[in-house]
Amino acid sequence: QVQLVESGGGLVQPGGSLRLSCAASGIFFSISTMAWYRQAPGKQRELVAVITKGGSTNYAGSVKGQFTISRDNAKNTVYLQMNSLKPEDTAVYYCNVHQSDYWGQGTQVTVSS
Repeated sequence: QVQLVESGGGLVQPGGSLRLSCAASGIFFSISTMAWYRQAPGKQRELVAVITKGGSTNYAGSVKGQFTISRDNAKNTVYLQMNSLKPEDTAVYYCNVHQSDYWGQGTQVTVSS
């Protein structure tokens, strides 16, 4: 059974940082491409960042230079480091086995003063 469990969300002031984690089980994590998506209220879910099994990364233009995706294959965990957060980064953030139907439950990130 595939499980993706996100953590690390919360309320942060503009300009602050958060690191999201996604612990995976039930998959061959080390050979899986992993992704982070987000969905803001009233908007469609959008791809934020992708990391391949080899560590290559891609980012949405809106977060390039601001967010960093990484992975620890020994811990079956993918991370999303988010810096210089803005109110428009407020969303539910989801972990995904890229291009699959495997999703985590989501973690809320709220950027507000």
